[in-house]
Amino acid sequence: MQTEQSDRTKQVLLTVSGTIPQDLPAQIAGGQRPRADYLELARGLKADILDYTKARTVVGGLAPVLERLGGANLVLAYACWKLRSQYRLILTDGEQIGLPLAALMKVTPGYRPRHFMITHIISVPKKALILDVLRLHSQIDGFIVYSRWQKRFIKDRWRLDDSRVLFTPFMVDDQFFAPGKVEPKSSPRPLICAVGLERRDYPTLLKSVEGLDLDLVIAAASPWSKRKDSTTGQHIPGNVTVRKFDQYALRQLYADARFVVMPLEPVDFQAGVTAILEAMAMGKAVICSRVPGQTDVIVDNENGRYVPVGDASALREEISRLLAEPEDAARLGNNGRRLVENEMNLDHYVNRLANFLNAVP
Repeated sequence: MQTEQSDRTKQVLLTVSGTIPQDLPAQIAGGQRPRADYLELARGLKADILDYTKARTVVGGLAPVLERLGGANLVLAYACWKLRSQYRLILTDGEQIGLPLAALMKVTPGYRPRHFMITHIISVPKKALILDVLRLHSQIDGFIVYSRWQKRFIKDRWRLDDSRVLFTPFMVDDQFFAPGKVEPKSSPRPLICAVGLERRDYPTLLKSVEGLDLDLVIAAASPWSKRKDSTTGQHIPGNVTVRKFDQYALRQLYADARFVVMPLEPVDFQAGVTAILEAMAMGKAVICSRVPGQTDVIVDNENGRYVPVGDASALREEISRLLAEPEDAARLGNNGRRLVENEMNLDHYVNRLANFLNAVP
């Protein structure tokens, strides 16, 4: 019996805070969307995947009650807790799963698998207070972060050493988001774009482009963010279009654009990093608001340009400058593509985490 238990606990469980479409592998194989990070990570870790659908099956009749109390994420955390004896390590894909799982394990005696939590933004006062009061960091063996600012916060707040807080750059599937995958379409006027929802400062961007001889497309959508579209209720200039794109159409938008603008509110985490890396993978320069959390990808005047937060005049000036200097925009874009290929693509990301987590006893 001891041997059987030992064999079971050599496995890894990976959570996905969502419902995985049944046709996802077919979409990827057909080139309709990029590779999914969790599928690639599961291969690298030889992990089982637990999404909302599987979690409800694991939890059974209690699932509807838990979902009414705390949503699908609580069901997912509880399912991990129920399955804990079968795994040596659980990798939760965010605080929304990792914190309730840590709370459940804290009050449960007996065997506990190693628990590593991908940590997007733990500095929110409510989350930090929960960790302070319940000391949940005792049930999290490692925080995996995408922002050095967040790493410093975690280490200083809970006095953890480097081995407990792993910084890894974020990633993009540079096989899907690649300049050679799509033919750019010509347009009567220069086209630029902005992408995403999480903490986007679109009001400043809208002011900055009004009256300029260009077209701006804002792809105000995100599969993960629950934020409200900040273009809502704003005056939309005549040269601006706001609409949603799937990832296949989004790739075409990047290809058609001269460059990409990432206007951000003041944030201390990697808001916008997905779109920034997608743009870089497509060989596009990025103009970004200089915020504390978004400093780990763009190097000013090397693969992009920073502008002050909320400064429509400075943003307008930088947009105009980069439109007038297409060779420089191309230089920045080429450097961004090189960075993605060398350090920040999906394969590097999976290899880094797999090498680290597979070595965990």
